[in-house]
Amino acid sequence: MDEPPRRKRPPHAPPSRVRPLREPPGEPSPGEPRPGGPRPGEPPPAWPPQGSPHRAPPGEPGWSAALPGRARPYEASGDDDLPPSARWYGTPATPPRRRVPRRLRRLLLGALALAACAAVAVAAGVLALRTLPSADPPARVSDPAAGVGYPLPAGWRQGAVPPVTGFTSAAGDGAAVTVLVGPGEPAADPREAAVGLADLYGRLLLHGDEVEVDDDRPVAAGGWTGHSRTLRAEYRDVVNGPAYLRVVFLTGPGGPPVVVVAVAKPDGPGVRAGIEAVVAGIRRA
Repeated sequence: MDEPPRRKRPPHAPPSRVRPLREPPGEPSPGEPRPGGPRPGEPPPAWPPQGSPHRAPPGEPGWSAALPGRARPYEASGDDDLPPSARWYGTPATPPRRRVPRRLRRLLLGALALAACAAVAVAAGVLALRTLPSADPPARVSDPAAGVGYPLPAGWRQGAVPPVTGFTSAAGDGAAVTVLVGPGEPAADPREAAVGLADLYGRLLLHGDEVEVDDDRPVAAGGWTGHSRTLRAEYRDVVNGPAYLRVVFLTGPGGPPVVVVAVAKPDGPGVRAGIEAVVAGIRRA
């Protein structure tokens, strides 16, 4: 089967303007400037934009060997002074300050104050221990004739000469109380000896209108055993107060008996405590 003849079209007239063919995008040829980039001979732009340096001949103002050009003064213009990250995410905010809770702050202040007070107290105690003199032992009276020694209570002193014959030492406060110590005669019954001596010195030293026995009991002190008898005298006049007399008779091996006679005018708890301290502190000399 024969093909139909093809129709031939008349040739078109050539166009009056010929458009140049567009070349596909690619790398620019050497020596040509990149679109949007710096022109040949210009330094790359700096960040932040503080003015683009322009070359200047050496010797003119603004020229330096490190940056051969003249820098324009920087002028802030909106967001041009921000880095690219700030344009996307915004200006970074200052982080908030962490504050200590009020309750914890009070506890910390209280602990600090307590520590300071404790340090001051410790320092004051150490200073007091260093500055205060050490406590001296109580003074004692030594009586070689009776073979004993006994303490002196606070405020007492030793007498130079016993005021009663037969005693070898004496002590007292110089006002209300006097204690006499000396050797005694051996006796088979300490109580009987104490009763006889109490009656004798009661008449000699008390001279009371009414005299009665206040205490009568056995005692022991410093390795001795014996008996103690106490008398109390009262007076009808208003001048003299009640008087107190105590006689202690002590016996022990290795020496003669010891006689202690104590008299106090007027009577009172303070003088009785001092006399008791002397009797309890008697020791062999």
